[in-house]
Amino acid sequence: MNTTYPLDPAAPTYVAGHRGMVGSAIHRKLKSEGFTDLIGRSHSELDLTDRTATFEFFAKTRPSLVVLAAARVGGILANKTYPVDFISENLRIQTNVMDAALEYGTRRLLFLGSSCIYPKMAAQPITEDALLTGPLEETNDAYAIAKIAGIVAVQAVRRQHGLPWISAMPTNLYGPGDNFSPTTSHVLPALIQRYDEAHEKGQSQVTNWGTGTVRREFLHVDDMASACLHLLRHFDGPQQVNVGTGIDHSIKETAQIVADAVGFDGETVWDTSRPDGTPRKLLDVSTLQDSGWQPSISLPDGIEQTLAWYRQNRADVRRVALA
Repeated sequence: MNTTYPLDPAAPTYVAGHRGMVGSAIHRKLKSEGFTDLIGRSHSELDLTDRTATFEFFAKTRPSLVVLAAARVGGILANKTYPVDFISENLRIQTNVMDAALEYGTRRLLFLGSSCIYPKMAAQPITEDALLTGPLEETNDAYAIAKIAGIVAVQAVRRQHGLPWISAMPTNLYGPGDNFSPTTSHVLPALIQRYDEAHEKGQSQVTNWGTGTVRREFLHVDDMASACLHLLRHFDGPQQVNVGTGIDHSIKETAQIVADAVGFDGETVWDTSRPDGTPRKLLDVSTLQDSGWQPSISLPDGIEQTLAWYRQNRADVRRVALA
């Protein structure tokens, strides 16, 4: 439901996963909005799969506000290859953080999931009440189940303890800080890396996975951060909130936008032996829009910004290994 929830910018605020693409964008947004007691720990400083360490951290810092953006994430190949890792690590991270937050008095918590929680063949655009109405996409069902468990955990805390915890489910995200590995990245950073390399090497052809006909919705991570803060200030309800643009593109269209931004004018070939994943995944974002939020970064502009960031930071970008 729409509401006005005052946030104290001076209160201890913990962004779990503040070094990742999503967490760092949220951290930047909170800082720009005047939050002065921002808490963050890198994975080397705090392993959130370690329950004892997580509880000790919360006992020491006692954050009033928590944004749970920490997660093990990856593209189709990574999810398909390591489903045990994806379900186990994400369940442990979520459970440890939420249990510790409950134990040490966190009043407001935002849990971030993924649009892969919805059934593979869900009616388009996907409304929030499509959750648990059909089979999941097989290539990332383990990750999706972990995220669904997080939503239910938030709902359980609301029922049992009456705390205004909420969940947000973003569409496909991209932007600064993304994973640009050729084997584990999501589709958009993979396209940027692939076309930029072809352009740099003077190659005449780029090969992409699948048919290129599947459709995806993309949201710049800075818009995602803006939406998260908006929800924390203006939404309170048990149902997860879809976060996206409400506009989708075929992968072929998206690849062409990337090619144009890069300056690649060669041929694109589609390897149809590779999996496409879900045929279409467009979110119904009316709940978010009705609360008063709209995205501000178009896909062509966002891709140009991300490409510029990638080229400036090419030597240091994240490239998460498959194994």
